[in-house]
Amino acid sequence: MAYTKKAQTFHRKSGQRRALLKSLARSLVLEERISTTEAKAKALRPLIERLVTYAKSGTLASRRLAQTKLGDPAAVKKLFATIGPRYTERKGGYVRIVKRTKRGSNDARKLAYIAFV
Repeated sequence: MAYTKKAQTFHRKSGQRRALLKSLARSLVLEERISTTEAKAKALRPLIERLVTYAKSGTLASRRLAQTKLGDPAAVKKLFATIGPRYTERKGGYVRIVKRTKRGSNDARKLAYIAFV
């Protein structure tokens, strides 16, 4: 029986897709706001929410989990030093997706900003 897909594939293999999301997450943590397509922003949101939840606890185990997800020590340091403590009172919804206008006539993908609240 055919079931619906769980996540978007972006026409990439699983390793390439994981690398794409890792790169987007690293950029978002370092820059705190990035511009990407709407579909990529929606796929990135659960990953970032989980990372901020790790950073709120601040334990060594959560730091190591975040390191495996981000792969960049500078991003992990910023996540645990500045972003995590910012949301200690907040229960969820750490990022916001703001839709933008479409690109030109050649590439009509929907664009969006993803940023921390």
